[in-house]
Amino acid sequence: MEWEWEWEWEWERTVGVVGPRTPESDADADAGADAGELLAVHSSYPFAHFPVPGAEVRVSGLTWVGVHPAHRRRGILRSIIERHFTDCVERGEPVSALFAAESAIYGRFGYGLAASDLKVTVPRGARLRPVTGTEDLTVRIEILDARRHTDLVADAHRRAGTFSGGLNRPGWATRETVALRERHVSDPAALREGRGARRIAIVERDGEACAYATFQRTVEWADGGPRKTVHTREVIALDPAAAHRLWSVLLDLDLTSEVAASTLPTDDVITHLLVNPLSARPRRSDNVWVRLIDVPAALSGRRYVADLDVVLDVTDDLLPRNAGSWRIRAESLGEVEVERTTASPDLRMSVRDLGAAYLGGVTLAGLATAGLVTEHTHGAHPRGTAQHLGGIRLAARAGVQLGVLSQTPAEGGSSSQEPPSPSGGDGDFACSAGPRSGGTRE
Repeated sequence: MEWEWEWEWEWERTVGVVGPRTPESDADADAGADAGELLAVHSSYPFAHFPVPGAEVRVSGLTWVGVHPAHRRRGILRSIIERHFTDCVERGEPVSALFAAESAIYGRFGYGLAASDLKVTVPRGARLRPVTGTEDLTVRIEILDARRHTDLVADAHRRAGTFSGGLNRPGWATRETVALRERHVSDPAALREGRGARRIAIVERDGEACAYATFQRTVEWADGGPRKTVHTREVIALDPAAAHRLWSVLLDLDLTSEVAASTLPTDDVITHLLVNPLSARPRRSDNVWVRLIDVPAALSGRRYVADLDVVLDVTDDLLPRNAGSWRIRAESLGEVEVERTTASPDLRMSVRDLGAAYLGGVTLAGLATAGLVTEHTHGAHPRGTAQHLGGIRLAARAGVQLGVLSQTPAEGGSSSQEPPSPSGGDGDFACSAGPRSGGTRE
């Protein structure tokens, strides 16, 4: 198949695994003089300001992980991951994150599912509860054009992430690089999978964009007439009125029968606006997977709601320097000190489950009910307040409750808003999302 497009990669962060020279590679005019067959590849996107509870940390977004099918089961994937971990350490990135094309793969490398998203199909014409302020909003629908819409999409997405009622939740991150921003307005024909060209619906207030959705349509002519499905890739709004107006447009496009939206927050506004919630078909899906590369740096890089003095015993087979007991001391919303200790642990967990709880979308209390976290100091407060499993809370960001070790689960969901891995490779992280999700997703 001829590819008529070029994906935006961070080439300086891209690594290939090349085998020995073969007659086939020698015949490849595009290969270098010493190049053999390309066996595997991986890349990453840099995030210098990735939001975590109460702060920001540097994160490496692993993407485009793929191994040639003729060379699987030879340890190449493990070597790729180990190389990625080494690069993270050298770049001073204490956290790695990704969207998993195949979710079963990455747990064994210490990645934990830190945020989920919602996929929902809503029938055309579904009634919405009224919201004030929609009457002054205007909408325009255009064919998505990178030259016209890159800045608009990037700016609205950034503003939504910093707005206290917007996408400020576990798994969300700004698109910091040109490659990421351009990726989200690209529309290569080779990846449309029978759908039409991508379009964008823009909601404006006084000439300024306050919401947008990018979408495509598929066409099916049945006996009763056309049955087009509207497939959204992103649905972003800065306020409730704009969200209501945007969904009203998506649910009322001519010659369509339903809207299939993906990578929404698990508590997206559409779940509350529907007059008849049972008319929708929701499905929860994995979104951002997190791996702590440097446990003390990662834990000290975020904030905690309550005063904290707790010892965590962490297991990590791939990065032994993370293994052992770590004492975390912090004042509420203040500076954090993390140091190795020989003190008896209060909690014991794998680095995978610590990563799952890191962003605040998953609680350690919840993991404990599944037997994945062990509490050694049940309900005790020997070194300070809120020490036991049910009492430690993460700092909130911009009014969003992000309880991780509290009894009340955090309002979950991710709005990373990222596309699937077009390569069908092992993983993809091109976060906002997305954030958006990866693999064999729509």
